[in-house]
Amino acid sequence: MATAIDKISSYTAEDIQVLEGLDPVRKRPGMYIGSTDLRGLQHLVTEIVNNSMDEAIAGYANHVRVEFRKDNSVVVYDNGRGIPYGIKKGYNVSALELAFTRLHAGGKFGGAGYKVSSGLHGVGASVVNALSDWCRVVVLNKPKKEIKIQEYEKGADVIHKLADLNSEKPKSQIKGAEWGIDLESWDYDTGTIVQFMPSTKTFETLDFKSPFFLRQLKEYAFLTKGIRFELVDEHDGSHYNYYFEGGIKTYLKALNKNKKPLHEVFYASREIDGVMVEVAMQYNDSFVENVVAFANHLKNIEGGTHLTGFRTALTKAINDYGRKKEWLKEKDANLSGEDLREGLTAVISVYLNSEDIQFEGQTKAKLGNSSVRPAVETVVKDGLEAFFEENPRDAQAVIEKNLLAMKARVAAKAARETVIRKSALEGGGVLPGKLADCASKVREDTELYIVEGDSAGGSAIAARDRKIQAILPVFGKVLNTERARLDKVVESQKFRDLIIAIGTGIGEQFEIARLRYGKLILMSDADVDGSHIMTLNLTFFFRHMPGLIDGGHVYLAVPPLYKATWGKSKKYLFDDGEREAFLKTPEGKNVIIQRFKGLGEMNAEELWETTMNPETRKLKQITVEDAGFADEVFTTLMGDEVPPRRKFIQTHAKQANIDIA
Repeated sequence: MATAIDKISSYTAEDIQVLEGLDPVRKRPGMYIGSTDLRGLQHLVTEIVNNSMDEAIAGYANHVRVEFRKDNSVVVYDNGRGIPYGIKKGYNVSALELAFTRLHAGGKFGGAGYKVSSGLHGVGASVVNALSDWCRVVVLNKPKKEIKIQEYEKGADVIHKLADLNSEKPKSQIKGAEWGIDLESWDYDTGTIVQFMPSTKTFETLDFKSPFFLRQLKEYAFLTKGIRFELVDEHDGSHYNYYFEGGIKTYLKALNKNKKPLHEVFYASREIDGVMVEVAMQYNDSFVENVVAFANHLKNIEGGTHLTGFRTALTKAINDYGRKKEWLKEKDANLSGEDLREGLTAVISVYLNSEDIQFEGQTKAKLGNSSVRPAVETVVKDGLEAFFEENPRDAQAVIEKNLLAMKARVAAKAARETVIRKSALEGGGVLPGKLADCASKVREDTELYIVEGDSAGGSAIAARDRKIQAILPVFGKVLNTERARLDKVVESQKFRDLIIAIGTGIGEQFEIARLRYGKLILMSDADVDGSHIMTLNLTFFFRHMPGLIDGGHVYLAVPPLYKATWGKSKKYLFDDGEREAFLKTPEGKNVIIQRFKGLGEMNAEELWETTMNPETRKLKQITVEDAGFADEVFTTLMGDEVPPRRKFIQTHAKQANIDIA
């Protein structure tokens, strides 16, 4: 056995490694872009687009274009000033080369380049370069009769310094790299064009999924009125343009699409102590909150000090006005923050000096500046006080909505206490009678299958691994919770059993630490009715227990639709596409294909082998990349308004996988 002295002597100075240049990025990419999956891949594009956005916010650009090329490279254009390419004193290389090959090099550290920007650390462009097989940058400076190019390979090696591209057909020094920059149609005097090819050694996929960027560019167009954003995807030939003059007021109306507004839009804009605050707000007749917050045009999905300031001001202004008008009596408790969130849609956007802004992490999910909170609080409180005085009917509509929410909250609390007081939620240990629980109590190892119907539930109970898999059969279609308050949800026997089994509580009592199972798996028949039931359950989780989705605990089981047998061989086919492909193969010539009518038709062995065995099954994890977009989809599909749903179905009919058997 090695002694302590042996261990110390084996650890020498030679074991200390120094990562030079961009090596740290390639060694630990997650530290810079969050992950190496689709989100990390998309973050590369966002970093370059944000550099163009900074030019737009500074007033130097009014057009940004993103192109996804067929070779999987990406091109981002802007008509800003163009990255400086002069030789940087003391470094003997161009400023352009520094920006793309060295960490913490950029124009956002207090110089005259940018007062407001999204970049903090000067790592965006260099990180993109480091994680790409190759990258090229073109800088337009036609007034000086110059079009400069610099090219990089293998994550930063400069192979083309500062060539002048005044020739008709540019020549690339990158071996095998298609020239994908369109200099003819991009007819501007100045600007920057960046093209890069993400490294397959780093990323799990190169499928960027352009709908993500459609939403992102549309958001940017809302936030920066008068700026044109363009997206071109060569994979499907799509071409989109976004341009808005109304700013965040137009954004707010888009978020409230398909919902019934209760009053005119509240809007306030003002600068306080170097913080520019812009807020738009409106209540609608739904029961859900949709508030989005931005700092220097970056969406902060985890909120931050600007969101805290907004909520504090909203609560104070509404309670003060309610008491002033005696809609809230002295004996009444104040409206809580939860009461004020029901049906609230708001957009909060702040801008502050690049030197001062503080985000948590490179992905900038949460704003940390303490000075932003009082600035937002003052702007919102002063603005709402004036708005209520000038628009008393709107003020009344807001407070009546809040009072109804308070009554529903009290009713829901009473229902929970009545229904669940002796349940597992309160430590009583009483679980639903239909629940076939598992033996293990280690949450990370366990799974709860939420199964459609008693027959399928019986098959699942017989098929399961009793140690780690619990089964809860739910017969028939559950309540559509899109238009149901929490008190009605808790009164539903089906959801009551599910809430008790999950263990976290619901509403203001929700605590993710009390979750009893690591995975919650929705399992329904592979047909239209099964899809409908699954959608109803997902609506419940999204609207009333979103923490389960955010935590990555909700999954969909994927049962097969067909079973093909020939001789002693068999194969399970999960959709019509797989069936058609299989029939074209040699095995498919003398095959018998059985269509499963439902989960209950499978025997335990088949259900285990295809849908429940962790070694062979397919699971789809439910995630929400864009809460605002998800909110719009749920409202459209599950809400009361028929015309938006009809339009959605007509628009997406060709994408639907319809079971007509």
